[in-house]
Amino acid sequence: MQTSNRFFDDLAKMANGAASAVTGVKGDIEGMARRRLEKMLAEQNLVSRDEFEAVKAMAAKARSEQEKLEKRLSELEATIGPKGKKK
Repeated sequence: MQTSNRFFDDLAKMANGAASAVTGVKGDIEGMARRRLEKMLAEQNLVSRDEFEAVKAMAAKARSEQEKLEKRLSELEATIGPKGKKK
């Protein structure tokens, strides 16, 4: 019976060692995949989220100012009247 227990103990140690090895290999593969993906993204010349948000805010501000100027121009044109003559 003692031999049987020792066999199972050795088998359990071997299984634990294999599980540890698999975990290590998994980490290595994930690291390599991450590095490759980062390299591919760097080569794509993409903008960061911060840069995108900054340009988006600038465009919104420019659009708002354009709408204000269009409204002011319409009011001035209404004041001047047709063909540039004052009312």
